[in-house]
Amino acid sequence: MSSTRGIILTVLAVIILLVASSSMYTVRQTQQAIVLQLGSPRESVNEPGLHFKLPFIQNIEYFDRRILDLDPPGLEMVLVDQRRINVDSFLRYRIVDALKFRQTVTFESSFRDRFGNILNGAVRDRVGRADLGDLLAESRANIMRDITDAVRRRASEFGIEVVEVRIGRTELTDQVLQSTYNRMRSDRIAEAADYRGRGQEAKTRTEAEADAERTVIIADAEKQAQTLVGEGEAKSRDILNAAHGRDPEFYAFFRAMEAYRVSLKDGTTMVLTPDSEFFRYFDKLPGQKN
Repeated sequence: MSSTRGIILTVLAVIILLVASSSMYTVRQTQQAIVLQLGSPRESVNEPGLHFKLPFIQNIEYFDRRILDLDPPGLEMVLVDQRRINVDSFLRYRIVDALKFRQTVTFESSFRDRFGNILNGAVRDRVGRADLGDLLAESRANIMRDITDAVRRRASEFGIEVVEVRIGRTELTDQVLQSTYNRMRSDRIAEAADYRGRGQEAKTRTEAEADAERTVIIADAEKQAQTLVGEGEAKSRDILNAAHGRDPEFYAFFRAMEAYRVSLKDGTTMVLTPDSEFFRYFDKLPGQKN
């Protein structure tokens, strides 16, 4: 009898423990909870600590109250300047109303799909009205603000708070990149040809100016040389005339030496008789007897 009572007490104790454990739950500092009754959300619990629920009828679903990331698939879209680009955006959000979040999307994967489409739609709508220069200039901040405002207007429907929206990657598609590269290459080739043409033109002009200057310098030099030669010859004739007047014999000797210098240069061969008048001064060398 006593053993039967012990078994009954043990069973009751186990049942009491099971009921007690199933009627209590803990919410951590980083969590918020929703009480579900027969699968339907009843209330949200935001305060951390130990809480109670109806055993076996109610169960708890937890949600993170920290900042979370949403990174939907990237987009390929056309800008207002008809360039195709790849855009990769993401946002950070926080669940502020877990009950509404659960009632709206049921599962977090559903939220990511639905709100990811909302984010991509806002990006497509705003970026599609811009050009590539806007995305790379200071106006990018205005574009991001417009996208953020559009997304935040839908956030309350899901019980979330949008903390930040960012465009992580903005790049041209491979086809546009190749087309842009080809156009830039053509522009650089045309620019190089223009530089070469202008360089050749400058070279031709400089050479022409140099040739003209060279011709003028040579002409001036020849003119000056002819003038100096003429002046020298005139002065030489004056000196020779003066010498002829003062010493006719020396003048005749000097003229003979000039004739020898001109006639006997470069191995010139002359056939003359020894007593020729042309060699008359050779017969009068110093120390030679007459």
